Amino acid sequence: VKRKTNRQLHSDRDPIPDVPAVYFCMPTEENLGRIGQDLNNNVYDIYHLNFISPISRQRLEDLAASALQANCVSHIHKVFDQYLNFISLEDDMFILRHQNSDSISYYAINRGEIKDTEMEQIMDSLVDSLFSVFATLGTVPVIRSPRGNAAEMVAEKLDKKLRENLRDTRNNLFTDSTQSTHFSFQRVMLIILDRNMDMATTLHHTWTYQALAHDVLDLSLNRVVVEEAS
Repeated sequence: VKRKTNRQLHSDRDPIPDVPAVYFCMPTEENLGRIGQDLNNNVYDIYHLNFISPISRQRLEDLAASALQANCVSHIHKVFDQYLNFISLEDDMFILRHQNSDSISYYAINRGEIKDTEMEQIMDSLVDSLFSVFATLGTVPVIRSPRGNAAEMVAEKLDKKLRENLRDTRNNLFTDSTQSTHFSFQRVMLIILDRNMDMATTLHHTWTYQALAHDVLDLSLNRVVVEEAS
């Protein structure tokens, strides 16, 4: 019987040479550095590396170089891109980031001194997380957004990322599991809105004839008086 233990990636750990290990983390430079340190110290026997978001080609090459330097390439059995860069709080509700959420906040996008490079990084982070959501759902959304704001930037970048993946026949994430050569076109609609628009009023306002009459007619004590034109 093998014992399973959950450990923090950057915690101090003693070598356990006969035990396989499953890593689940973001492919950041700091995390990859710690994985390289574990490889060099022969902390575990077998390594299964699961990255929350896709690892870039450059960082994958850096990881391979660390494995070569530690002479333990054969100990790395699998490297997975899991596309799980979001958190589901409920069945129909998710958030894109928990840690360092201020970096993609409304203020971060709309502050006056923001640089173009910083805006691009925020947009890329949002797009990567949204792409992970639909890769998990296995469906390609129909995207709608207003023009001329951050929502349009996110929509265009996400559309481009989805199209690039659909054109990649080897690594396409939206292929129907039962028919590998056909795409799954059960489409959902993704509406991306800028928070400069006040959507709370329209979402909380009841869509009934009573509410409509209250808005456009003289409704008093549940009675409406409509005068005939003379």
